[in-house]
Amino acid sequence: MTAALMVSALAFAGCANSSSEDGEGGTKDTSDGGLSKSEIYTTGIVGEDGGGDPVDGGVLTIADFGEPRSLDPTVTYANGATGGSAMAAIYDTLIRYDFESQEFVPQLAESLESDDNVTWTLKLRDGVEFTDGTPLDADAVLASIGYYQGKYAYNSLTMMSNVADTKKVDDLTIEFTMRNPWATFPNMLAGGAGMILAPAAYKDPENFKPIGAGPFTYGKYSPGEELTLDANQDYFDGAPHLDGLKFVWLGAVDDEPKLEALESGAADTAFIRDSEVIEDARDEDVSGMMFATGLGTNLWINNREGRPGEDVRVRQAINYAIDAEAYNTRVNDGSGLPTKSLFADSSPWATDVEPTPADTEKAKELLEEAKADGFDGKITYVHAADASSQAGAVALKAMLDAVGFEVTLDPLRSVADQVQRLYVEHDYDLAIGATTIPDEDPYTRLFGSMNSQSPTNSSGYANPKMDELLVELQAAASPEEGADTMAAIEELWNEDSPGIGMAAGGTFQPWNDNVHGMTPTTETMFLYDDVWKD
Repeated sequence: MTAALMVSALAFAGCANSSSEDGEGGTKDTSDGGLSKSEIYTTGIVGEDGGGDPVDGGVLTIADFGEPRSLDPTVTYANGATGGSAMAAIYDTLIRYDFESQEFVPQLAESLESDDNVTWTLKLRDGVEFTDGTPLDADAVLASIGYYQGKYAYNSLTMMSNVADTKKVDDLTIEFTMRNPWATFPNMLAGGAGMILAPAAYKDPENFKPIGAGPFTYGKYSPGEELTLDANQDYFDGAPHLDGLKFVWLGAVDDEPKLEALESGAADTAFIRDSEVIEDARDEDVSGMMFATGLGTNLWINNREGRPGEDVRVRQAINYAIDAEAYNTRVNDGSGLPTKSLFADSSPWATDVEPTPADTEKAKELLEEAKADGFDGKITYVHAADASSQAGAVALKAMLDAVGFEVTLDPLRSVADQVQRLYVEHDYDLAIGATTIPDEDPYTRLFGSMNSQSPTNSSGYANPKMDELLVELQAAASPEEGADTMAAIEELWNEDSPGIGMAAGGTFQPWNDNVHGMTPTTETMFLYDDVWKD
C-alpha cells in the first residue's frame, strides 16, 4: 500500500516549475505572442496535420519528461509524464479516449458497452496474440488486471473501491459490475489497468519482461540516455508505419532544451509542462496537443485530528489570506493561469461558482476566533528545496504572517521525502501539490483526493456530503449532465477549504510539421500505431 501511494503521488512530484522566481510584472493576461490564456490552456489539438499518404520507415524521437526505470505498469505510473506512452506502445490499451468525439472508444478491445453504467461488457477481438504467441483472451485480461490490482498500481484502489464484481462470460467476453453507476469507468481500461500484459511478463515479477500485444516491442534501454522500441510487424491492426520509437531524456530540470531540440530537429516531439515554455511554444505556432487540467497546482491543508487544519476556521483563514495571482507572479514570472477555482474558465467543467477571494480582514477575523478557542497560530509549511519552490514558500509565508499566523518553513531535500511526508506519513500542516484534474474524467481525481475513504486522500478531508456529491458525479456522462453536481462540489470545496487552488495546469506536446498521426489519449499519453513521418 505504501508503494502504491508513493507511485500515485508522482503527479505531485511533477508540479515544481523552474521558471523565474522573481517575477515583477504580475500575471500576464496573454502570452508574449498575444495569445490569450484561455486560448492556450484549452484541451485539444492545435495546428493542422498536412495529411497526405502515409510513408513507411523512420524512427520517431520523443524528448520525454520522466524516465521509466521499469516498464512494468504496476511499478511505473501509467501517465504521459512518467513513461506511460512508452508502455502503451508495448502493451497497447483496451480503450482510448478520443478528444475529437469526446468519447471513450475501443483500441485493443473490440467494444466496451453498458446500458445503465452499472454493468459493463468488454468484448475482445478474436485472434489477437501477444508477441510471444500466446492468445490475448479473457483469461489473460483477467489475470493481467488481477496482477495490476494486486500490486496496488495507479488508480487500482479507485477501481477496487467501485467495481463490485468481475467475471468471465466466455473466452472473449468479460463483465464488470459497479457498486454505483460509473459513466467514466472506461477510463480505467484506457490507462494502466487496460495495458494488458502477457502471462510470461510477470510470471517471475522479480525478472519482469515487457511482453505485450502493442504496435511496438522492447528494443534497448540505456539508463539516463534512451529507450528504443521496435515495430511489431504482427500487430493486430497491421504493422506500424514507423520502424521504431526512441525516447530520450535531455537531463535538464527545465523544458527549454526540449523546445530547442524540437526546433533543431534533434527531436520530433516533446513533453512540456513548464508554463513559460508552453506559452513560448504556442507563440511559435507549432502543432501539438494541449492537455489542460484543473488544480494544476494547489495547497493541501492537513485536516486530520491534532493538526491546525482540523479547525475549519483555520482552513478558511488560510484560504482568505492567500492571493493566487501574487503567488504565481513570484513563482512563474507571470506565466501560467492562476485561479482558486477547480477548473480554468476554458474547461467544459468550469462552474459559475465564485472562488474565495483574498481578504486579509476576513482572514484575521477567522484566525482570531480560532485563537480565542486555544489555537496558538503556529503552522508549518513543507516544501521542496529548489529555488522556485523556496520563492513560493517565502511568498506564502508572507501572506499568512500578514494575517497573524506564525509560519515555519520546512524544506525537504528530495521528491521522495515530500511524497513520504505527504502521502504516506501525512506528517505536514501545509504543502503544495498537484491534483491535475483532467477534462475527460474529473471523477477519478476528485474521488482519490476528497472521498473520505480514499487511501490516496492525503489531506484527511472527510465530509459525508462531499462523498454523496462524488457518487452523483460518478454517474455523469458529460459536463452537461454533471454541471449542477460540479457546482455543488465547488461550493463545498470553498466552504470547507480542505485545500486551496493556486493555478490551473496543463501539458503541451508539440511535434514538427513532418510528423503525422499522433493520437492523444487519457492521462496525457499518446498512441503511436498510426504515426508516420514524411
